Amino acid sequence: MAKRDDAHAGLDRGGQLSALLDQAERVLTRLEQAFAPAPLAPDWTSAVAFRWRKRGNRTWLQAVRHLSPIALDDLQGIDEQKRRVERNTGQFTAGKPANNVLLTGARGTGKSSLVKACLNKYAPKGLRLIEMDKTDLVDLPDLMDLLVDRPERFIVFADDLSFDEGEVGYKALKSVLDGSIAAQADNVLIYATSNRRHLLPEYMHENLTYQHTESGEVHPGEVVEEKISLSDRFGLWVSFYPFDQDHYLRIVEHWLQAFGATPKQASSAHAEALVWALERGSRSGRIAWQFARDYAGRKAR
Repeated sequence: MAKRDDAHAGLDRGGQLSALLDQAERVLTRLEQAFAPAPLAPDWTSAVAFRWRKRGNRTWLQAVRHLSPIALDDLQGIDEQKRRVERNTGQFTAGKPANNVLLTGARGTGKSSLVKACLNKYAPKGLRLIEMDKTDLVDLPDLMDLLVDRPERFIVFADDLSFDEGEVGYKALKSVLDGSIAAQADNVLIYATSNRRHLLPEYMHENLTYQHTESGEVHPGEVVEEKISLSDRFGLWVSFYPFDQDHYLRIVEHWLQAFGATPKQASSAHAEALVWALERGSRSGRIAWQFARDYAGRKAR
């Protein structure tokens, strides 16, 4: 019996020690966050695009020296999407009211390229872009403090954004968009691209949480409401759709001519372009651009 009591006492002490270690780790984490150095402001004249970088507790904005030269005219077959995003970006750059933007849909259809093309057009008018990885979105409040008094207009860009359950960046983004007691800075918008409309994984069993009233109305359950609430905070939704064959071939011709091919040479490449897309299992702007680079390189050689 004494041995059993000693064993229980040992387990209790082990549990207490584990709890104390967990508590100490939480305290240390809070202290690290409290005493972490504030992010240093970069030389804003050195570039028009920056990346948020983080190493340990140190954060900084790194200038992007070489931008993609893509222009709005290079984006074929997404005219309505271009019109909406360009108009919103132009309003924002001019100091007029504009919305945060969520670009969703099929991969390789020009979502990220459209944001880059808008930057290239409006950078001479004061637009700047800051790219943040999903894992760094928890630092959004610190970034906002750094930008709020600047004269430039900033787009915070989160590319290929999606969240798993419980990720901290989700709540930080949600708060900055429309959930904090502090108003969002007038000179900052958030543009995000995603293959998911609601940015979170959706499961079949969640459909069971919907409620049907006697009048026939359908009300989503709490789980679904939570998932919808983040995407609802983006004022402008822009959807992108898979390309059909004709659309894909038009983009192939555009890029081949950009690489120096004549219209006749670009048209003669249709068969090879279709085989390329079949092997990749997709017809998209990205696949068309990759084929054009390969084809133009082989012909030049």
